[in-house]
Amino acid sequence: MSAWNQIYSAAPYRHMIKQKKRAVCALTVFFIAYYFALPLLVGYWPELMSRTAWGEANWAYLFAFSQFLMAWAIALIYMRFASRFDKMADDILADAAKSEPDGGGG
Repeated sequence: MSAWNQIYSAAPYRHMIKQKKRAVCALTVFFIAYYFALPLLVGYWPELMSRTAWGEANWAYLFAFSQFLMAWAIALIYMRFASRFDKMADDILADAAKSEPDGGGG
């Protein structure tokens, strides 16, 4: 069995991929829901979204601006997840290198 097949079939690798899929899907679903909330709110509740919230800005403008902030927040959250995934991948590769008969050189 090749080294890649051993890694691919190992429980730690499958666990890492499961965690990564869960994180990416959750962040994606949240982003899509948040993104489409603005046109839905403006379309179905224009009286709410046209109310003045702060100065000359109404709730629709503030919500639109918050989408930029939310995109940055999601990117930062994913960066935290990615550092965990990188650590998990390093551990998986280190374990695979230890288990190779030639000591992992190559």
